[in-house]
Amino acid sequence: MELKQLLYFKEIANQKSITKAAEQIHISQPALSKSIKSLEEELGTPLIIRTNKTMDLTDAGKTVLEYTQKITSLVDEMKLTVSDLTNLSVGELNIGLPPFIGSLFFPEVMKNFHRSYPNIKLDITEYGGARVVKSVEEGEFELGVAVLPLDERIFNVYPIVKEKMKLIVQKDHPLASYSKVNVKDLRDEEFIFYHEDFALNQIIRNHFFTIAGFEPKILFKSMQWDLMSELVAADLGVTILPESICNRLFTKDIQIIDLEPTIMWKLAVITRKGKYISNAGRKFIDFILTDPL
Repeated sequence: MELKQLLYFKEIANQKSITKAAEQIHISQPALSKSIKSLEEELGTPLIIRTNKTMDLTDAGKTVLEYTQKITSLVDEMKLTVSDLTNLSVGELNIGLPPFIGSLFFPEVMKNFHRSYPNIKLDITEYGGARVVKSVEEGEFELGVAVLPLDERIFNVYPIVKEKMKLIVQKDHPLASYSKVNVKDLRDEEFIFYHEDFALNQIIRNHFFTIAGFEPKILFKSMQWDLMSELVAADLGVTILPESICNRLFTKDIQIIDLEPTIMWKLAVITRKGKYISNAGRKFIDFILTDPL
């Protein structure tokens, strides 16, 4: 069994297609199929259920994928460690960012960090917050930015942002004249809400609506804060957004209102406990903590 075979298998699982995987790793489809067939023969069991249009993993395939992710994470960690020992002036940093957070804060952070450390390459991937957390835990990203709270038995947490969540309603909504609204008064409202990939989906449900004793009526789900605000402006529902996003809303057709009880939006850089952090990663953490957002 070769590491190359496991990397090929991982790409097939990610792409859910042998054809697409072959394109991504720049080998022929027959060569890729032959490599996976050899891996299956060595393990003595099929790993992939093949159909005309797509493919799924067998139970054995899911197990192999789980171990492959652990192996590739260790290989990446080894490369980082050796690189740090041999060349302290350069580096590469894999960071996972939720789209909300990336567009709000990080263009300026990346610009300033690049000026300070021009030889460190930043590889940024945008995922929903829940997937960022999972990817940091599994070793896909060295660093991630996530919404708190998190399990600090698993992650090192470096807080960077703390601000209030606000209620957004259409300007002619009955609540628009209020300076503050209690969550219990939102029982009958229809919500423009966060997609399940966003950590805020569960955080607001668990720490807001559950305490208030009702389940929100969700009309639309979105992964884009600007679309959420536009849907509110069109009087299709209400939503809850972080204060820094509210400060970027320029439509005159909405009203921004304080909530009670107060919901805090807390962001942190996270790393997995027990995992080696590269010099580049440590420099980034030190940089963002000394130059607050």
